[in-house]
Amino acid sequence: MTRRTLFGVEIDALTMDETVGRCLEAVRDHRQLEVGVVNAAKLVTMRRDPRLAAAVSGCDLVVADGQAVVWASRILRSPLPERVAGIDLFMRLLAEAGPKGLGVYFLGARQDVLELMIAQVRARFPELRVAGHRNGYFEDSEQEAIADAVQDSGADLLFLGMTSPKKEIFTAAYGKRTGVHVVHGVGGSFDILAGVTKRAPRGWQRLGLEWLYRLLQEPRRLARRYLTTNAAFLLMTARELIRRTPAAGSANRSL
Repeated sequence: MTRRTLFGVEIDALTMDETVGRCLEAVRDHRQLEVGVVNAAKLVTMRRDPRLAAAVSGCDLVVADGQAVVWASRILRSPLPERVAGIDLFMRLLAEAGPKGLGVYFLGARQDVLELMIAQVRARFPELRVAGHRNGYFEDSEQEAIADAVQDSGADLLFLGMTSPKKEIFTAAYGKRTGVHVVHGVGGSFDILAGVTKRAPRGWQRLGLEWLYRLLQEPRRLARRYLTTNAAFLLMTARELIRRTPAAGSANRSL
């Protein structure tokens, strides 16, 4: 497996099709695969949150959820083939799960949002077997019992519709206990599928401007966070480029 090291984090250089293939292989081989996703904001946060950094690094697959990460990888000469957006991977796996008879478990979001999302998913994928579901509002002391409930459901795939670092920490602590074959943290995807929030149009996605689209929807809540994390990510990339350039120059001179 080819990996790229960016900002001290190992990221798998996989396409969407390859990532889906790895997930289905894990189901077929009856082993567990924990999928982690990183975007610019998460890479910034990992610098100051050791628990999040350890949880992400402990995943079996780590893919680039953000277009900015793909662009940075190319600038830093450690290219990733493409963005593997968490919500797109989520949808691809749901589409595969129905015809294959795989059970899925949804964990996250408010109860009303979760119910709306499940209704939409069932309408879109009528063959899908929903093994179980639970909202994402629970205390840390409940995590063990929730993991056991997932295991008892017999689900093959677990989707976590929770924010970081909650979903990563749950996966690191209890992913194995759930007994599923694939654990995938999908963040705010439940809200999007439920129709509570809107995803950026494809054109915005291709330009790496999904963050701006979300900012325009919720400026008061997101403005400070996005502006600070985006600036920090640009600075991180610039520093990494400077750090790598002398090494490259020395190597060239020695040839």
